[in-house]
Amino acid sequence: MSKYGLHGKLIATPGNASKLADILIKASKLVATAEGCQLYVIGKDKSDANAVWITEIWDTQEDHDKSLSVPGVKELITQAMPMLARKPEKGQELEILGGFGIK
Repeated sequence: MSKYGLHGKLIATPGNASKLADILIKASKLVATAEGCQLYVIGKDKSDANAVWITEIWDTQEDHDKSLSVPGVKELITQAMPMLARKPEKGQELEILGGFGIK
């Protein structure tokens, strides 16, 4: 059983990390309904006040890619982009092999 995982960091402009995290949490509620979404978690970095981490697990990479077409997701991305200090880097792609909570 392998799943597709992504783990990435976004850097917000100073003072906007909480607003960025709120937008990403809204996005998590939308993609939770997408086919293949197993996990979509947002976290703030304790050592960098401007960093927000996103961890995702999907049944397949295709399911992840299709999640961008969930109604409302692109609008949230548009809201988040001005809060970024720099262009998002490609997240770390993971082949999820198993573990607690993985179906």
